[in-house]
Amino acid sequence: MAKHPEFHNLDDEGAGILRQLTEGLSARIFVGEQAMISIVDAAPNSQGTMHHHPEEQWGVMLEGSAVRVQGDEEIPVKKGDFWRTPGNVPHTLKAGPEGCRVLDIFAPPRAEYKKPGSGFGGG
Repeated sequence: MAKHPEFHNLDDEGAGILRQLTEGLSARIFVGEQAMISIVDAAPNSQGTMHHHPEEQWGVMLEGSAVRVQGDEEIPVKKGDFWRTPGNVPHTLKAGPEGCRVLDIFAPPRAEYKKPGSGFGGG
């Protein structure tokens, strides 16, 4: 595919804004006017930090498996599953033994994710 500023590929590891969420979890972020996406790669058995933010978040499990922690629930997810996290609901992800890749969609875009950095931000 020819290079175009509005077209991207999931496997292009050099594209997007890089954010190291925590040990074993990294994200490549693409910012739009009303929404943003984040492609999160999680190493086997890695785990995020419980956090929350005001933006609505959708997640799509592209590869692998994990346990989605949302509020006080732990929900197993596998390739093809997707979920919605309302704003300000505490959440995180625990990657399965083979790791996983998740496509997160935020609306509106998260301000702290518009530049490279580390951590999850939010509360």
